[in-house]
Amino acid sequence: MTVKRMDNVAIAVEDLDASIEFFSAIGLSLEGRMVVEGDWSGRVTGVRGQRVEVAMMKTPDDISRIELTRFDFPAVVSDHRTAPVNSLGYMRVMFTVEDIEDTVTSLRPLGATVVDEIVDYQGIYRLCYIRGPEGILIGLAQELGECSH
Repeated sequence: MTVKRMDNVAIAVEDLDASIEFFSAIGLSLEGRMVVEGDWSGRVTGVRGQRVEVAMMKTPDDISRIELTRFDFPAVVSDHRTAPVNSLGYMRVMFTVEDIEDTVTSLRPLGATVVDEIVDYQGIYRLCYIRGPEGILIGLAQELGECSH
């Protein structure tokens, strides 16, 4: 048995509109937005009676997606958005960008902050982590030389 593909990464957010704006500024596009509720959805997630609004954001290559999810019901039970990177659980999503400095500059008005600094990794990448809206941790990578993936 093998995996065919990874469809998306889901991130629970409080402000869906601000999160859509942020991921749009990175270069993703809104593929669709809808309310998900009903008995079937709670049986999938284990949160019976849930009502969530979902926005699916897709990358320019049309391969990867981020699912932004806002829980309308039930109330959110825990919050680990600003946990340090050495915490267990979701760590970050990494995006390759054309120009890391430009990207960081354009995201600052939307609340993005660099976690520590932009670094050069062996002349291959420039890398940094940023915190976006609600403390969402995002990795940015700019390819500098020939990379083998």
